[in-house]
Amino acid sequence: MKKNIIAGLDLGTTKVCAVIAERNIDADKFDILGFGVAPSEGLHKGLVANISKTAEAIKSAMAIASNRAGLTVNVVNVGVAGEHITSIRHRNYVTITSEEKEITKEDLNRLEADVRTIRIPSDRQILHIIPEEYSVDYQGGIENPIGISGTRLEASNHVVLASIPAIQNIKKSVERAGLKVQDYILQPIASSTSVLEENETDLGVALIDIGGGTTDIAIFHKKAIKHTKVIGIAGNQVTNDIRESLGVVTEEAEHLKIEFGYATDSAIIRDEDILIKGVGARGNTKIPISLLTQIIGLRMKELFTLVDNELRNAGFKSKIKAGIVLTGGGSLLRGTTELAEEVFGLPARIGIPQDLGLGLANEIQSPEFATVVGLIKGIPGGKSSEYQSLMIKKIGKNKMIDFVEKVKIFFDEL
Repeated sequence: MKKNIIAGLDLGTTKVCAVIAERNIDADKFDILGFGVAPSEGLHKGLVANISKTAEAIKSAMAIASNRAGLTVNVVNVGVAGEHITSIRHRNYVTITSEEKEITKEDLNRLEADVRTIRIPSDRQILHIIPEEYSVDYQGGIENPIGISGTRLEASNHVVLASIPAIQNIKKSVERAGLKVQDYILQPIASSTSVLEENETDLGVALIDIGGGTTDIAIFHKKAIKHTKVIGIAGNQVTNDIRESLGVVTEEAEHLKIEFGYATDSAIIRDEDILIKGVGARGNTKIPISLLTQIIGLRMKELFTLVDNELRNAGFKSKIKAGIVLTGGGSLLRGTTELAEEVFGLPARIGIPQDLGLGLANEIQSPEFATVVGLIKGIPGGKSSEYQSLMIKKIGKNKMIDFVEKVKIFFDEL
């Protein structure tokens, strides 16, 4: 049995990603043992719309990951997204009553327990309580107060709230797939642990994770998370704009976006004509790449403008000194960084998963796997941060061969 096995499950609008990894404590890296991707038809903008279809997608992704890893797991960290996510800032304190007046882990637990007593809407639950900074006897700027002497411990907390029905539907889908949830983790927080550098989070950075159904935002400053937001505009809306503007089916629109699409005219290398396949009585036509780019650019500029307004309204635009980090499958669109720099007036880069070790790590070093890699890392204070060994079972060689043969037959029949 392998130690420190952990699994992540990214429930996306277009695909479900599963990763099984082993934490290499000595190297402080994650060896990727297996990963799987399956089409997702049961989610809409980050929310479960069909439990049966979502469960089937989870089963498929986990089966592929398990057979690549040669073992199965029954506990996973699951990503949470959707426009139901909100966040608040809350400040609270506790009095240190021990004789030594030295702050312990128990005092931090009391702080968190106190936050959980705040009044929130009845249809919401607390997803995360993330301390931004601590103060001891009114001395602020403390990252870790354990061991410090004092009589009053105060914290400024970033509290993430989620819809109770949304979480329940995720739980039902995961359990119907034969798994249990170890930890629910907000997707932009997971992505940030995967792709951001410590210097960026200290100086001030905005992470923009562009998925299929939602775009997730996380803002960091002075090594602490300051703001999170989920916006319901993402890659699927770009595909739909192409579909409606050019009168093509969704699959063709997605193909045009990936193969020939740009987010801005300035990124076009050569403005060639491309073939648009006709539907029904409509014959094939040709359009210049610049026309396709105009369609894509309008939606992408709208998205980045919405994010820019969010940064300004939250009061953090001036604090983002390290710039913008783009990740998620939507960031793979050519010209995305150029458009981001144009809209935000800040430097931008593409974020890819970091701190990966051996195994299949090279195969998932892409922005589209940023969230699921973050899910295996967990977040400070979460259940998964303890890296408890999950209940696992090795898969026999014959079963693996049988599975591979079934997959081959399935694709041959398509």
